[in-house]
Amino acid sequence: MKGLRFERLGRDRHYNIIFHIGSSYVPVSDETIDELKEHSLLSSERFLDLLIDKIGYTTYLKEQIRGELQASGDPMTQMTVLQGAIREL
Repeated sequence: MKGLRFERLGRDRHYNIIFHIGSSYVPVSDETIDELKEHSLLSSERFLDLLIDKIGYTTYLKEQIRGELQASGDPMTQMTVLQGAIREL
C-alpha cells in the first residue's frame, strides 16, 4: 500500500503502533505517539517537521518519508489526514 499511515497493532505490547512508509514500516513508541497527538493541531507544515523529527530518526527514514509524501501528489493533504488519524489512535 502506498502512502503514509499509522496502524495500531494492539495494546500492552512493546510497540503498539507502527508507521507505514509505502511498503515499509517503523515501530513507534507510545511516548512518540503521545507527543504527536499533543501537537496534532499544528499547521500541516509544522506537523510534518515534527513527524519527520520524531519518526525519521535516521537520514534514510527522513528521505523515505519525504519521498513517499512527494509520491502521494499532495503532501499537505496527506499530512492533514495523518493529523486526524493520530488523534484517533
